[in-house]
Amino acid sequence: MPRARQGGRPSREASERLGEAILDAATAMLLDRGFGATSIDALAANLRISKRTFYHRFPDKEALFAAVVHRIIVRLRPTAGTPIVVDGDLRTILERLATLILNAALSPHAIALHRLIVAESTRFPELAAVLAREGAAEEAVRLIAGVLEREKAAGRIALDDCEFAARQFLQMVIALPQRRAMGLGPRMTKREIAQWPRQVTDLFLNGCRRQLGSGS
Repeated sequence: MPRARQGGRPSREASERLGEAILDAATAMLLDRGFGATSIDALAANLRISKRTFYHRFPDKEALFAAVVHRIIVRLRPTAGTPIVVDGDLRTILERLATLILNAALSPHAIALHRLIVAESTRFPELAAVLAREGAAEEAVRLIAGVLEREKAAGRIALDDCEFAARQFLQMVIALPQRRAMGLGPRMTKREIAQWPRQVTDLFLNGCRRQLGSGS
């Protein structure tokens, strides 16, 4: 546990280590116990810090939850230097995006966070708002919509609303696999998960192209 330098405030390095230690402990407690059962008193006691030390960094439990969610999302993003939108045709690009999104959505922390939101959002509606604000869904929608807008401008697909289509594609990628990972139905096999991005991309593009061919 980082300690203050004798006769003064903690060093910047020690303060950063303490902040990470708080987030580590909070992540474990929140995802294991849930939002309602996690208390600042218990967290401070577990870390052997004062509540004053905690509140110096986080004004309340909601702010702590937001910081935990933000850090989980950041860590789920591809590592620096990983190409997100690769060169190639629309099928290649969307399948690549679907693979990256699905891998992130099925990570243990992402599943635990989704389970927490589902279980507690009725009692704590602010949690869903935090996830919407801190989560990566809107970022993914913008990225996918941008790709679709480019293809629409080139005349290769016909869509009235690329943002709407992007949201549907995102849901197609993550909704069923995430539900299965939470135990709501038989768990998908590794082979099924590996094939899922291609299958979703094929279904999505067939719909777009059929619309183009019909003259809609």
